[in-house]
Amino acid sequence: MVQGFTGKILRVNLTDQTSRVEQLPDHILRRYMGGGLLGAYFLLKETPANIDPYAPESPLMFLTSAMNGTPLSGANRYSAVAKSPLTGGFGEAEAGGYWGPSLKNAGFDGIVITGQSDTPVYLLLYDGVCEFRDASHLWGKLAHDVQDTIEAELEDKRVVTLQTGIAGENRVRFAAITHNMKHWHGRCGLGAVMGAKLLKAVVVGGKHRPEPADPQAQKEVMKWFKDHYDRKEDMMHLYGTARGVPALQADGILPTRNFRDGAFDDFEKISGQTMADTVHPGDEVPLLTKRGTCYACAVACKREVTVPELDVDPRFGGPEYETLAATGSLCGVGDLKKISLANQLLSQYVLDSISTGAVIAFAMEAYEKGILTKEKVGFELEYGNADVMLQLIELIGKREGIGNLLADGVARAAQKLGPEAEAFALHVRGQELPMHEPRGKKSLAIAYATSPTGADHMEAPHDPLYESFYAGKHPMGALGLIEPVDMHDFSSKKVRAFTYAQKLWSLYNIVGMCDFVGAPIGKLEPEPLVRYINSITGWDMSLWEFLKSSERSSALFRLYNHREGLATEHDQLPERLFQPLEKGTLEGTSIDRDRFQEALCEYYEMMGWDRDTGLPTPSTLAELDIEWASEHLEPVREAG
Repeated sequence: MVQGFTGKILRVNLTDQTSRVEQLPDHILRRYMGGGLLGAYFLLKETPANIDPYAPESPLMFLTSAMNGTPLSGANRYSAVAKSPLTGGFGEAEAGGYWGPSLKNAGFDGIVITGQSDTPVYLLLYDGVCEFRDASHLWGKLAHDVQDTIEAELEDKRVVTLQTGIAGENRVRFAAITHNMKHWHGRCGLGAVMGAKLLKAVVVGGKHRPEPADPQAQKEVMKWFKDHYDRKEDMMHLYGTARGVPALQADGILPTRNFRDGAFDDFEKISGQTMADTVHPGDEVPLLTKRGTCYACAVACKREVTVPELDVDPRFGGPEYETLAATGSLCGVGDLKKISLANQLLSQYVLDSISTGAVIAFAMEAYEKGILTKEKVGFELEYGNADVMLQLIELIGKREGIGNLLADGVARAAQKLGPEAEAFALHVRGQELPMHEPRGKKSLAIAYATSPTGADHMEAPHDPLYESFYAGKHPMGALGLIEPVDMHDFSSKKVRAFTYAQKLWSLYNIVGMCDFVGAPIGKLEPEPLVRYINSITGWDMSLWEFLKSSERSSALFRLYNHREGLATEHDQLPERLFQPLEKGTLEGTSIDRDRFQEALCEYYEMMGWDRDTGLPTPSTLAELDIEWASEHLEPVREAG
């Protein structure tokens, strides 16, 4: 057995409350490794086309990789995978925190869950044993009540509780999954899949500890990272992901008023710097109470905030950039304290903050245009009203009133409201746009259009980082990225830079490395990462072989979505992005439609995909050793 893995996948059937352990062969572990790549392998091998995401036989998977449970900063992310009820295609959402390492402690590399319980249930996995426990008393409870109750029942705070929330119970299509109420599988609506199975939580713990194949080599990489990382100088540690708000404002790409504007008058009020510097008057309580972290990570980039007058508790963490922008500038809200309360409500109901903020901004624009009215909604919906934003979060989580319409996401809501609303429903494949502006970061146009999960900002590093490439010793030089590429460039050079950088970030998702610790954002370079994984597993993999795993994942994701009717014809952007920005330093800037289409074709060819169909060619599948997946090419080739 390969070191670093247990080699064990737990198969759980909720219908008859049975479980069994599957041992994965070593060659499967090396070829598919973990995370979304292993998830795509299971989905294509084991599920039929057009299965309902809520069907009992539709699997929900949680998959780690070799590094989970080891002491390197950033090395403990893991993936939730299922067919997405939001997009109808491949659904994957990664999370950091502590649950992945604790699953390894329980003795498993992953869980594949099928079936549907007759009554609410939660799973307890401890030291190789799976127990089914009644969760009827937890159904309808807010996240903190669920966690507190389970810990009291088990009399053990060392176990880690992963749960869906009230939003997932109500099948909100962008319901999330959380553990410790501040580590998230945010996107794709996988919390709704969990809720449909009447699975309230998966609680894990145990004493199993992964041992490295080469402890000395592991120590050498740990020392390398310690020598190269200085937390006192790390802006990510000091100000979190929201450190970039002032720069986005200056560049004219801070999403505002449902992506009509690229600038927000109150941007300084919602920045990471303001969060770090704010002290509540009178009692001298800082807004930023603590910088939280994930398992064994020195970076500690998480925000934990306190707002006594609004009963905001740091146990729910604090708003990161996506939440600050989605419930802040996108909705015209500049009240940091109420945004902190919004973050808490999102945690309590377990909702994806990006899609929630986006659907609220959509509703506000629909109200502004007279498509939604006070008579239809029951109250006014103007931009900038923080209290309305907070009210809508609860209505969406409960599927009450206007929240029932919005709980299906902007694409379905717009279809019900009519063509005028569809013009400003900003999504790709049904998933709402994240808080980054492709009209100013041009590679995001390709990222959003081709992401297998729908619009996703974590496909590759963003364009400002491409400006820092150079021919000397540089972390991205190992990929051949040795010349700077201007942030606003949208030439073939930008497509190449995106394609290569995407392979590195795809690798991070497969092996469980945090994008904020790995290069080019963080200090961990590709070569030490490769050495570290080999030190854990005993493999002799090269960076070249690892990047082939990335190509393999992209090809399988593509084929899965094609099988489900979501491939090339859905590689499009919302119409608004082809229209000029109305405010900010990039006022008047839009994406050129013809150049966008040509860039897509260039990307297909650079990936080894057919220029016309946008699908991996048979020879590409053979080169990646996934010829078995070629059957999923047939429908489009028969259709011409």
